[in-house]
Amino acid sequence: MIERYSRPEMKRVWSEENKFNKWLEVEISVCDAWAEYGAIPREVVPRIKLAKCNLVRMEELLEETRHDMTAFLGAVSETIGEESRYIHLGLTSSDVMDTALSLQLAEAADLLLEDVKALITVLAHKALKYKYTPLMGRTHGVHAEPTSFGLKLALWLEEMRRNQQRLSEARREIAVGKISGAVGNYATVPPEVEQRACQKLKLIPAPISSQVLQRDRHARFVTTLAIIAGSLEKFATDIRGLQRTEVREVEEPFGANQTGSSAMPHKKNPELCERICGLARLVRGYALTSLENVSLWHERDISHSSAERIILPDACLILDYSLSLFIKVVQGMQVHPDRMLKNMELTRGLIFSQRVMLALIDKGLSRQRAYELVQRNALTAWQEDREFLDLLKADTDITAILPQEELEPLFAYHHYLRYVNDIFDRLGLTEAKWKGSVMDMERLPG
Repeated sequence: MIERYSRPEMKRVWSEENKFNKWLEVEISVCDAWAEYGAIPREVVPRIKLAKCNLVRMEELLEETRHDMTAFLGAVSETIGEESRYIHLGLTSSDVMDTALSLQLAEAADLLLEDVKALITVLAHKALKYKYTPLMGRTHGVHAEPTSFGLKLALWLEEMRRNQQRLSEARREIAVGKISGAVGNYATVPPEVEQRACQKLKLIPAPISSQVLQRDRHARFVTTLAIIAGSLEKFATDIRGLQRTEVREVEEPFGANQTGSSAMPHKKNPELCERICGLARLVRGYALTSLENVSLWHERDISHSSAERIILPDACLILDYSLSLFIKVVQGMQVHPDRMLKNMELTRGLIFSQRVMLALIDKGLSRQRAYELVQRNALTAWQEDREFLDLLKADTDITAILPQEELEPLFAYHHYLRYVNDIFDRLGLTEAKWKGSVMDMERLPG
């Protein structure tokens, strides 16, 4: 089902045609290596390179052999004739299948890295745009202290940079081949042939293998995809929370003719973000399966094989789709700065409580006493829905230490954004790329 929505490039990577073309590419590279080694005539290699895999014929042979590698070899052999006897010389099925799978995974990783880079670029643009747009910071879902929407987006950007690094490392770890025979001891194919064949395929030979490449490599790859999917879920969940009717600070894109509900015409649901969250659960499940595939009997069994035919293509297809989808969400999201400001003022100044407490401490009061004085006024403001600053001004225990004229400057939003530029500089989001944030800074109250 996910293939319907995935990019054509990623669907091509996991197509049956590409899979068997990769098998053939491995076989031809090994024949080329054997010829360089001197084990087969050099003059047969050009003929072998003309070999094709007829998928229809392979399906017919598969009905007879019930073994995809022998069916593949039979179909290929029919396209070149006598020279086919040199194909698969000294190899076991996993030499071809695992090495070809590495080629597919490397291709898929390259496409996913393109997606990640594109998302980082979009997040950088939006972070710069909303660099100084004030936003209520929430902990436990409750108002904490002001921050900026640009900082939230910059936080996501930096997380995606880490994901880019993780994926690059996972790609390197999976971009390995093995041409080492039935149990990995090179009994039927020398290490030099493996080295030459892998070099032609632009893979690194595994330093040691059994009949298969060890599945900790594949587990690393899939768990990396699960981490990236988890990051997308985190971002999407944040947007879902900000889109709630009571909050309505950010909304995902909603088309002019789009409908949110068959029953309620007014509905604008965060269905794109919810889709991303649901798909992340699938990739997490695949990560667990990949970890269970690490443990195989002795030099190999095939308990991993059936699962990998599902989890490896699907994990790549799902993440590719989710990344593309979230890029569109960020590009087209509707941001409501006025609503952000209105929500910050809901608690009538309570969000400045820490500043007042620290000012009292600075005046010589103990932390415990300062906390006590501020909290009792804060609780009154909560319970009676009154202005926090007015309550503080009327509290003689506080004004005896902190005069009214010193209280008012504490209730300023600018204070919480004074190091935003430092953080952006640390991330390499420089002022040279700043677009339109000055206006947001100017509109701040206080």
